Amino acid sequence: MSRTPNDDRSDSMNPNNDAYWDSLDNHANQLNPNHDEYQGHDEEED
Repeated sequence: MSRTPNDDRSDSMNPNNDAYWDSLDNHANQLNPNHDEYQGHDEEED
């Protein structure tokens, strides 16, 4: 039996599943203005 996109959503909404905590970590990282990965491009003027 294959998994559906709805199964993925169920996993990420279930606090007993690792996918739930992974999605929370990802969300927190994106909201963190100091996170290197989401800083955007560093533009230096000459």
